[in-house]
Amino acid sequence: MITFDEAQIAQWLSPIIWPFLRVLAVFTAAPVLSSRAFPTRAKIGLSLLVALAMQASLPDASVISFNDPQALAVVVQQVLIGLSIGFAVRVVFSAVELAGEVVGFQMGLNFAAFFDPSMNTQSSAVARFFSQMASLLFVVMNGHLLVLMAVTRSFEAFPVSPHFLDALAAMQLQRLGAELFASALWIALPMVGILIFTNMALGIISRVAPQMNIFAIGFPITLVVGIVGIAVTLPMLDQPFTALMGKILTLFASG
Repeated sequence: MITFDEAQIAQWLSPIIWPFLRVLAVFTAAPVLSSRAFPTRAKIGLSLLVALAMQASLPDASVISFNDPQALAVVVQQVLIGLSIGFAVRVVFSAVELAGEVVGFQMGLNFAAFFDPSMNTQSSAVARFFSQMASLLFVVMNGHLLVLMAVTRSFEAFPVSPHFLDALAAMQLQRLGAELFASALWIALPMVGILIFTNMALGIISRVAPQMNIFAIGFPITLVVGIVGIAVTLPMLDQPFTALMGKILTLFASG
């Protein structure tokens, strides 16, 4: 009769269950991967498959029994690190959406708002368009593979340990707030410059020809210039998006 003791079961399951929890947390928080169109059972099954596939590249980790008092702290660490990776990727999408909000404000299209079911908030039409473009870039540029690679590399920077507060202190996620606004202005800067120049030109026209109703022609001109500017600058969106994804994922790959 074949028997197994608790130490053997912990030694077999421990290398799988901790990566499984971290990957599942990423699938819960990361954009595109956390879509409501992705069934929960499929997320759980895919997380288990990814955890099994990454076993060959994971570093050796200490075996922690499930009855150990430190097991709960390890669970918290895996969930927090996974959610942090998903949150960092969401910051990249939020930067693109914020750039769209700035551009829409300059174009005068912020009144055209839509309900965003993923965030349960209102977003302008331009911000929604930029968000869809960011999702397409994420898929086309294999962003999902980059996220999974960051999860795998995160076990080297943040190994399995009950000291989850040390991992949060090393990640310093509070710096992502400044990165969000700086990146959004970086992306929106060409469009903002074009629209400011257009408004200055309209202001000069209103001074030169006071009889012209600048309010009647200003909005259509600004709208057309904004749409043309988006069409011209949109092909260059991949460069800041790639740079942001690399910067964010390096945070978890190097620790």
